[in-house]
This record gives sequence, C-alpha cells and structure tokens, in this order.
Amino acid sequence: MKKVLDDITKLTALRDLVRTVSLITGGDIELASGRRSSHYFNMKETTFDPHGAKLIGDLIMNELRYDFPDFIAGLEMGALPVVMATIMQNRDTENSIQGFCVRKDTKSHGTKRQIEKELTNGCTVVVVDDVTTTGGSVLMAANAIRDEGGKVDTVITVVDRQEGAREKLKVADIKL
Repeated sequence: MKKVLDDITKLTALRDLVRTVSLITGGDIELASGRRSSHYFNMKETTFDPHGAKLIGDLIMNELRYDFPDFIAGLEMGALPVVMATIMQNRDTENSIQGFCVRKDTKSHGTKRQIEKELTNGCTVVVVDDVTTTGGSVLMAANAIRDEGGKVDTVITVVDRQEGAREKLKVADIKL
C-alpha cells in the first residue's frame, strides 16, 4: 500500500510540475503530428529539471518493475532526457537497463545508422517519449527497432494528449 501511495504522490508532483513549467496555453500551435492546438507541452522544461527527471525515472522504473526490458529507447530529441532519467534510476541494480537513441533519419556520416545500438535478435525494448499525440513518432521508432530485430510491445509516455496514439499503437500490437 505504501508503494502505491508513493507512486500517487510522485505522479501528482509530476503532473503539478508539468502544469507549472511545461504547459503553454493560448494561440495556435502546430504539433509534431501536423495537427494544430491551443495548448502545447514544452516538456524540456520538465525533463531537464532535476526534480522532474527523478520523478519521471522513478515512475517509469516502477511501471517496469515486473517486466524489465533489455533496453529503453527513445526518438531524438524529446525522448532522450526520458531515456536518461529512466536508466539513471536503476543504474546501481543488478538488472540495470541500457538505453539508446533512435534517429528520425539514418545518419549521413559517422556510423550512418538510425539506431545507435547493436541489437540482438529478439531483445526486448520499451520505447519512451515525452509527449504523444497521434503516436506517429513512437511508432516510427518502434518500427525501426523491429526492423533491427528488436521486440517492442510497450511505449511509455510522460504526457498522452489522448488524440489517437493509443489506438494507432494498438493496431501495431503495442501497448501505451
């Protein structure tokens, strides 16, 4: 019971922080999905805040406590602080999880890769994101991971705008 109350307290604190520092209202703002909205979540204000990062990492690790994946991954740019917050919360455990980045496009230089990790066939990956709207970005990341042999069946987001992501991911056999 104490763990549940602790999670509720952390979730409430994270919601308050997001409302205070990341939610922008008013105007006509274009989202990554191409949709327009009168409210926008600038999650960098929360994910780069030490308290916000700790809350995010704790809550995601609590969500994963019964089914640890091999990796946590996120699409550049917004998801990377979420990846880091998560892997830092379990860095000193015997089940530490590594993270990696999924690029929007294959690099034209250096490694010339879209995924910055060598994946073994069948490895389990949870994709994280700061905000989901339609689910297009996280689905793109999941498909890139699947193309490299990884298994993705879960996406965790800090803010779900509830504009179709859950339904789109369900069609791809991914739980949000």
